[in-house]
Amino acid sequence: MTAEMVAPAWMHTQISAEQYDSWSEEQCAGIEIVDGMVVVSPSASKRHNRLARILANALDAAAGPDWNADTDFDVRLQDVPLTNRRPDVVVYRAETIDLTPTRPEHVLLVVEVVSPGSETTDRIVKVDQYAKAGIPFYWRIEQAATGVPIVYTYVLDPATKAYRDGEMFTGTVKATAPFPVTVDLGVL
Repeated sequence: MTAEMVAPAWMHTQISAEQYDSWSEEQCAGIEIVDGMVVVSPSASKRHNRLARILANALDAAAGPDWNADTDFDVRLQDVPLTNRRPDVVVYRAETIDLTPTRPEHVLLVVEVVSPGSETTDRIVKVDQYAKAGIPFYWRIEQAATGVPIVYTYVLDPATKAYRDGEMFTGTVKATAPFPVTVDLGVL
């Protein structure tokens, strides 16, 4: 059986923002749109989902009333060609909770948990896209062979629209930016 026989026709054509916005939540789950083309994401592992949930809960608690931290929703990086990314964790302005789509100007921090198969995308492609969109902070979590996650943090240089290296944490995140937070990711 070939991919053309399984994949629906809409996966082979460029998608506009209007088309995407008309799709159901079911159709949008597990996909991202990059330069108007559908990119299917494989299901994340339990370890991956647990890391994202632990981090989202800690960031939400530390963020105070002005910011929310959640998982599993789109951030609209650009309308033409359409680019929607679905970071593992997003910290966004609390007053924009009902605005759809979530735009980069609503977002303070995005976090990607690197999984097998997403290494290049999370380490290179998304970093560049998030920076060009103007998202102030980017964190990347690597799942080390020891079982202790490594968190790499990046801070946007608004003049160059590129991230510069921030702090690196192993096992426990004790960050002050974008706000003070301590998260024990421990051995999962």
